[in-house]
Amino acid sequence: MSVIKKSILALWLATSLVHAYAADQKKPAQAIGQVVAVVNEDVITRHELDERINAVVRRLKKQGTPLPDPAALEKQLLESMIMDLLLAQSAKEYGVRVDDEQLDRQLLAVAQKNNIPSLEQFRARLEKDGEDYRKYREEFRAQMIAARLREREVDSRLLVSDSEVDNYLAVESGQPGRGEEYRVAHILVSIPDQASAEKVQASQKRANDALTLLRKGASFAQVAAGHSDAPDALQGGDLGWRPSDQFPAAFRDVLAKMQPGDISSLLHAPNAYHILKLLDRRHQTDTVIITQTHVRHILVKTSDLVPDSEARSRILEIKKSIEGGAGFAEQAKLHSEDGSASQGGDLGWVSPGELVPEFEKVMNSMQPGEMSGAVQTGFGWHLIQVLERRNADVSEEQKRQRARMAIRSIKSDDAWQDWQRQLRDNAHIEYRTEQPR
Repeated sequence: MSVIKKSILALWLATSLVHAYAADQKKPAQAIGQVVAVVNEDVITRHELDERINAVVRRLKKQGTPLPDPAALEKQLLESMIMDLLLAQSAKEYGVRVDDEQLDRQLLAVAQKNNIPSLEQFRARLEKDGEDYRKYREEFRAQMIAARLREREVDSRLLVSDSEVDNYLAVESGQPGRGEEYRVAHILVSIPDQASAEKVQASQKRANDALTLLRKGASFAQVAAGHSDAPDALQGGDLGWRPSDQFPAAFRDVLAKMQPGDISSLLHAPNAYHILKLLDRRHQTDTVIITQTHVRHILVKTSDLVPDSEARSRILEIKKSIEGGAGFAEQAKLHSEDGSASQGGDLGWVSPGELVPEFEKVMNSMQPGEMSGAVQTGFGWHLIQVLERRNADVSEEQKRQRARMAIRSIKSDDAWQDWQRQLRDNAHIEYRTEQPR
């Protein structure tokens, strides 16, 4: 669900897979047909690359970010488009897709997060800002597909054991910066898998060039846009607020000694060079009192075989049965397509942020003992029943959960970078950028 939590502008800048759009009829046929890169069986044309460059330049100007060197920006965007195309090819191979109904639900969530109540008004706002709504919509679909691909190939396979959490907390207790939260921007220059000494030196030179520009006073966002290989490069490399324990230990050691505005020296990791800028820092509170909800639910999933309308009808039939005297737990065991079915749909005590926003919004509006109507999320249609509420000090639980999330985040980021590197290394990529413009 993190995909839909970014701002509209960040979503546009971070969006992927802009490859497949019809050429502008006003462009000469020769310019449209020039190929700048071959990616397996597909190509990227000069027109597509120019279209991407022009669009990104407009957005960077709009947000006030100084423009990077044109050649560096072109190289950066071409590499991004190559990876986008590889991800699209993999998604197609694995059958990862997002249908129109799922896409519209997530777009509506983005619109409402930005205080725009309907998709029609959202479209009007984008077009007023000079955006092509059709392109924006397909770019957003591609971003959702990439997120699902990452979940399928990386995140679903990650395991974090209790012993890992115990060890992490034992080590973390003596680390500098404990209890701190940092807002950090970063520049990442990747090192290819099994890279030759020359390629490692080329990556190091590119990272050192970026650091030199920063030390001469260049804008961090500008340098990130022209030099960083991270997906957030066009957002200035801003990682947002993160607890210190969500950074690798080597980064924590550096950040603990930095003041807001400081820029680190070059940090060498196994597969990349990093540069960090500390934007801000704050201290976490030790005591955490939250309102927890004891909730249960029944889920009917949607799929290619079970459309939204059928899933909704099924959940309303189950609701009618419960209202007629059938037990909620009994109906959950019989009909729910969720891992909680064997427990009568009981999800136990849940804390804020543990469930998807659509579910949580309805749950929070209900009183104990109340049952919802049909509630739609990205998983399908639910019936929700709130059983109890309580205020709880979850400091220790939160500490362990933060540790688990930190371990998982680090594992996920590393595994996703490795997966993308392997994807690229196994692909046939041919550059033809020497063609005239």
